[in-house]
Amino acid sequence: MKKIALSITALLITISCFAQKQQLAFPFKGGKDKMTRFFKDSLVVSPDITNRRITGVVIFKFTADDKGDVSKTIVFYADDANLTVPVIAAIKKSNGNWTIPAGEKSHDFLLPVYIRYNLPENDEPSLQKSALSNYRRKRPIFTNNQVPLDMATLLPAVTISYDVLL
Repeated sequence: MKKIALSITALLITISCFAQKQQLAFPFKGGKDKMTRFFKDSLVVSPDITNRRITGVVIFKFTADDKGDVSKTIVFYADDANLTVPVIAAIKKSNGNWTIPAGEKSHDFLLPVYIRYNLPENDEPSLQKSALSNYRRKRPIFTNNQVPLDMATLLPAVTISYDVLL
């Protein structure tokens, strides 16, 4: 009985050691911080978004091939259709920056992006009014059917903040 318990314990420790060795490389060249900086620098918030003070989240699924090029961009969810345009443009700019696991010809990624405005130091009634107005007009985009994920990787969220024109 002791031999069985000792064997099981040794097996579990061995499995634990192997699990710690298998670190996944981050799929964006340069790592997570480089990806976040890339999207913050590449994503241009349109004047329509800033004037209407639109905020929200968009979640995209895209496929990268073994060269790091992006294809098959799909909107999973978006709080506002206007938020999708700058994110799609930034994803297209990221061509060549993606690395996929060895042995795969392509890999799917899920990318959540939060777009919001920087809050001013003082309470601004016009800001509260526009926030309520955006909430009332909100018509989210989401899938109404299944979307196969295969072997998708969920990437860390990117938060984009812009200054509000008062």
